[in-house]
Amino acid sequence: MIIIIIDRKNRVIGHLMSQAIVEALPTPRTGPRSRVSVMSYAARLALPVALLAIWQIVTSIGWVEPFLMPSPLRVAETLYQLIASGQLLRHVGASFLRVSQGFSIAATTAFAIGLAMAVFPPVTRLADLLIQVLKPIPPIAWIPLAILWFGIGEQAKVFIIVLGAFFPILVSTVEALRQVDRRFVELARVLEVGRGDFVRKILIPSALPQIMTGLRLGFAYSWMCVVAAELIAASKGLGYLIMDGRELSQVDLVLAGMLTLGVVGKLSDDGLRVVERRLIRWRTTFAGY
Repeated sequence: MIIIIIDRKNRVIGHLMSQAIVEALPTPRTGPRSRVSVMSYAARLALPVALLAIWQIVTSIGWVEPFLMPSPLRVAETLYQLIASGQLLRHVGASFLRVSQGFSIAATTAFAIGLAMAVFPPVTRLADLLIQVLKPIPPIAWIPLAILWFGIGEQAKVFIIVLGAFFPILVSTVEALRQVDRRFVELARVLEVGRGDFVRKILIPSALPQIMTGLRLGFAYSWMCVVAAELIAASKGLGYLIMDGRELSQVDLVLAGMLTLGVVGKLSDDGLRVVERRLIRWRTTFAGY
């Protein structure tokens, strides 16, 4: 039996299930607690170690010319030299600052516009066509205009990163807000919840998981776009390091910059995952069947 709870004005404010129904419902499976162990780390490292071993073997027996693909040991030596000289930290710091600025601007702007589009239909009708036209244009195509508008300084680089992160975050935010359970909206109307309270207490919390996914995707695009952004007269940064290695025909330097970019991007995504777990503690995820 399901008991419907109403107030004095005949408004539905909740419901209770009888104990018999609760006991009849299937109990969800709960997997074992995650344990950090040597075996779990070994499983994660198995594929990268295997690929590195194959790479080392292929280069050692001469199947690939060293100037086309240096060995992992050569790349590791280049990384060590960059770290010891302090150059790598300088390049990482410059790129991280640009990415942080561009991502912050993109995330704030995209969330505000996405929320307005979801709550106010006229905003969607006004902005949707323009967004659909601009969204497919790659950020690198904006470089000539960025130079004309902002010169060759930091503003042009940050502008390219903003463009790269803006549209993934905007699309994810709009879709997340529009997919909120219709029953929540109807219940809020029955209880005469104000628009501000509805947005803060129902709409945003319900859409937060997918919004966080869009933020993580936007952060990843920011790191992708930093390479293109640092084509604009940069003197430091991971993109500059990669392009410098290409111009000098030093493939080991290019690979060292790419590897560093991947590691820093992975650590940035891990940071957002920590924030996501703290904000969405109530969410349960599928971990396999």
